[in-house]
Amino acid sequence: MSYLTYTILLALFHQQIASKAVPATAENNGTSVSNSSVSDYFMYFAYGSNLLKERLQLKNPSAAFVTTGSLKDHVIQFGYWKKEFNNTNSWHGGVATIEESKGDVVWGVVWKMDKDNLISLDKWEGVGIGFYSPLDVTINTDEGEVLCRTYQMNNFTVHQTSPPYKQVVCLGAKQNGLPLDYIKKLEAVETNGYSGPSILDDITALKPADKGKSL
Repeated sequence: MSYLTYTILLALFHQQIASKAVPATAENNGTSVSNSSVSDYFMYFAYGSNLLKERLQLKNPSAAFVTTGSLKDHVIQFGYWKKEFNNTNSWHGGVATIEESKGDVVWGVVWKMDKDNLISLDKWEGVGIGFYSPLDVTINTDEGEVLCRTYQMNNFTVHQTSPPYKQVVCLGAKQNGLPLDYIKKLEAVETNGYSGPSILDDITALKPADKGKSL
């Protein structure tokens, strides 16, 4: 994909999001989200490492929690976008994606983000190099359905994830109060046993000290 094509698609996405209604009852830290300001932000559904606020805000500081929600008829998977993979990515293992699966459900977090962070989020997800593709999904929440942007891996191949990546996903699920049975499902995911440095170290280093608590 050329940079010009990517820029045009990005502009079209902004127009599409601006035309979609967001439930007026959706809340952002107790503040109602009004449709009048929808053109200034977009809704992002996170289901992997970006469940954890500290992880997402490393590169996208505008991200603010709105609510938790679920994506029906999908399942979370872990892997990579290339078959030739030797655990050499920054997480040293497979990372999360979603796949269609009738009857299954993926839980996650709806984040409200300034549209200025759309480019940084796309870059982080490797859209420009073909790692992930953006996807519009309808998320079911306690406040109603919410149209969100999320990402799905291209050319998905199953690979075990690493303990650091699994830890970040599980921490994010607990941080945001996802259903306990879903958290147990994430905790049961097998890993490749990697024990060296990872992005988790960067997240931990930036988190303020909190007595009696760990990341």
